[in-house]
Amino acid sequence: MWRRLFATAPAFRAQKAPCRSFKSSRRSDKDVFEEVEDQFRAFRKKAVKAMPGSDWSPFELTPGLPPERADVVIIGGGVVGWSIAYWIKRKERTRGALRVVVVEKDPTYSQASTVLSCGGIRQQFSLKENILLSLESADFLRNINKHLWVTNEDPVDLQFNHSGYLFLASEKSAHVMEENYSTQRYAGAKVVLLSPSQLKERFPWMNTEGVALASLGLENEGWFDPWSLLNAFRRKALSMGVYQCFGEVTGFRYSTQIAEVAEGDFVDFRRIKCVNVRMPNSLEYQPVECPVVVNAAGANSGKIAAMLGIGLGPEESVSGIPFPVEPRKRFVYVVHCPDGPGLDTPFLIDYSGVYLRREGLGGNYIAGMSPEETEEPDISNLDVDHEFFQEKVWHHLAHRIPAFEKLKVSSAWAGFYDYNTFDQNGILGLHPLVANMYFATGFSGHGLQQSPAVGRAIAELILDRGYKTIDLSAFGIKRIIKKKPILERNIV
Repeated sequence: MWRRLFATAPAFRAQKAPCRSFKSSRRSDKDVFEEVEDQFRAFRKKAVKAMPGSDWSPFELTPGLPPERADVVIIGGGVVGWSIAYWIKRKERTRGALRVVVVEKDPTYSQASTVLSCGGIRQQFSLKENILLSLESADFLRNINKHLWVTNEDPVDLQFNHSGYLFLASEKSAHVMEENYSTQRYAGAKVVLLSPSQLKERFPWMNTEGVALASLGLENEGWFDPWSLLNAFRRKALSMGVYQCFGEVTGFRYSTQIAEVAEGDFVDFRRIKCVNVRMPNSLEYQPVECPVVVNAAGANSGKIAAMLGIGLGPEESVSGIPFPVEPRKRFVYVVHCPDGPGLDTPFLIDYSGVYLRREGLGGNYIAGMSPEETEEPDISNLDVDHEFFQEKVWHHLAHRIPAFEKLKVSSAWAGFYDYNTFDQNGILGLHPLVANMYFATGFSGHGLQQSPAVGRAIAELILDRGYKTIDLSAFGIKRIIKKKPILERNIV
């Protein structure tokens, strides 16, 4: 080892140059020896850094490689991942005490679920935990520059539109809306129920046929620019010392402890020691040693879990229970209708499943709906099925808003939900079979709007060993193992 280190030391035969300058400038012998001593001093510092536990290497590293060691590795550089990174750095007791690395496999973010979403935020959920998450996130967004402004940078502008969400219920589902309304009001959300006549008076452009009840959010609801929030979290986290790495996690090194949990039933308990990160368009990879890993990989989080053997054990065992998050493709259509509702358009959720909101000021709107379980589209690409709009979306849209009988689809895109097939709610916290991997995924379409509060919650779990702001233990992985879903009735 020392032979290698000394081979990298300054070559003292290079002192010929100082000798020439000594002759020309008539420097004293003392000056020459001081220069040599300076070189020795610099070398000694380098040698100390090269000892075990340091980051120094005599070899030049490939640009973009993550550090060899970190305190926390966050897999997934979407808005949830960067929110977690920000909150961890904000909560650290000493500046620079924690080395946090965020790994994102898509440097262009062209397929990132965050930037392909509709950007909505609402408190109109059926579960108290979801309502509280969105209320806290709304407060964060309302004071965004208090949290995420970076010195000498432009203030954050989320382009927030406070038009609210408007849910419509049929006679069959009106009682569910009333129950949800009570839960929302109790949790602190500002929501009002409207009868069909009140709905027609407030939104005269709407056909209220079939509507028995409507629910309108009065505060903290609307939509904003997803990319602006993602970039704001990212920019702030980087300014606080978070490391960014564009690469793909291909596997882990971990230790295994086998324990007998029942007569003849053995379980492998694992602890991650190292995360292998492969660089883009390369076979080169960097192992990153770390004590804590966060799986915020969104639609790919199930694949990451499988790398640790989760779901691959015997069918009736705990290790055989699959991690229930998979990608589900959703289409978003941009339509142009000059005679549409205009500025007075909330984020409309029809009981048919069709949704609509205004996009800008030029008569443009975005619309879509989730397909039936039996009609889920192919997830091997992000191609858009334009027939889906013609066959499934348009007639519901035109029925509810007659002006949309005449519209033109101007563009469309597709994105992935990190869809929780178990109960369509977020999955937060540790997996019982992996001692040091925290999960923050499975939000099934509402991860963007809840990302500020989720990031804080995961940081609390890691640094405080428990929830401090909102008790989200109901979203733990134990419910999946015990097969006790907590169903959210307001999934869009």
